[in-house]
Amino acid sequence: MFNRFMLIVVFVPLAVILIALAVANRDPVAFTLDPFNPGNPALTMTLPLFIFLFVALAIGMIVGSLATWIKQGRYRKLARQRGVEAENLRQAVSRAPAAQQGPSLPKPTG
Repeated sequence: MFNRFMLIVVFVPLAVILIALAVANRDPVAFTLDPFNPGNPALTMTLPLFIFLFVALAIGMIVGSLATWIKQGRYRKLARQRGVEAENLRQAVSRAPAAQQGPSLPKPTG
């Protein structure tokens, strides 16, 4: 249900906006990587503006995702450590003799 909500409320309007942006910016523009000689054909690309916009958007999403992933690394490490600790405790409880475990709980009736 939440996925359908996200699709309708977020992604459909975003797609409409991106399509309108692409249609409005079809004219070719020159993008140069040489700030000292802008006319250098070896370092200049001429493509429609929306391609440059989409590439910039994709690069921004990748950089943001990587930054988030790196920032949350300590939480993933802590989760792994606690998972190992929980598994060690489960194994210790299962290896303990029944007499050392203390009084057992009554079995549910029903």
